[in-house]
Amino acid sequence: MIHGTGIDLIEVARISRQVDGDTHFREKIFSEKEIAYCEEKPNRAEHYAARFAAKEAFFKALGTGWRGGLNFAEVEVLNDEFGKPELHLLGKTRELVAEQHFSAIHLSLSHLKNLAVAMVIIEK
Repeated sequence: MIHGTGIDLIEVARISRQVDGDTHFREKIFSEKEIAYCEEKPNRAEHYAARFAAKEAFFKALGTGWRGGLNFAEVEVLNDEFGKPELHLLGKTRELVAEQHFSAIHLSLSHLKNLAVAMVIIEK
């Protein structure tokens, strides 16, 4: 049974300005693993934007938004051995999701030069 769905679309330039302009933006929003992944890519802003969209989409699917002490850095987007993106949850977000007994969290990402999109489906 589907608990929630979330989708987010973001302009890559918006995230690029944040990543390049605010020295703390990356550390507030992204995990060390995500930063390392994005920084090694030639079009790093596209990868940051897709991960930002995934975090937004996750909180929409969760139905709570990111209030209540939850934060973006606790939602980590990592790729499996085949390159498929997956959500890994940390801290308070992980605890909340564990209490909900969700059976699966699905993530799909896509990005172009100007836009990034993410969709999340949470099953219960």
